[in-house]
Amino acid sequence: MTSEKKTTKYDCIRLDNQLCFPLYACAKEVVRQYRKPLEELGLTYTQYVVMMVFWEHGGMTEGELGKIVHLDSGTLAPLLKRLEKQGLVSRVRPAGNERKLFLSLTEKGEKLKDKAADVPESMRGCIDLPEEELLQLKQLLDKALIRMETHT
Repeated sequence: MTSEKKTTKYDCIRLDNQLCFPLYACAKEVVRQYRKPLEELGLTYTQYVVMMVFWEHGGMTEGELGKIVHLDSGTLAPLLKRLEKQGLVSRVRPAGNERKLFLSLTEKGEKLKDKAADVPESMRGCIDLPEEELLQLKQLLDKALIRMETHT
């Protein structure tokens, strides 16, 4: 007698056969763990991601930002308004081009960078894997994202 498991046409919709579910659950858990250190900065995880882009690249248009962080205008616009209300980001429409929105950090937004530099250290160990495996996971996710972008 063999202990081979019978497969059915419904195996493809079993949760434990899905790649998307552990990706989703891990992402959700990582974001949850970011909540505490980001509360000290007054930022949500998505706001933190946007601020990291500004700290790295400086000012840019809303469209350029959206491409980098993989968010559409409908998601970005309210987030940017909240960052502006907090005094962290400036939103300006250039004269003669009402359709573009140029974004840049304020002095307060730039100063927040010093506090934010402590966040990665506080998150170290959030995913309990050896460093080599964490690097491999990041490389695989980066590769998957690039391939999904070029495929669509």
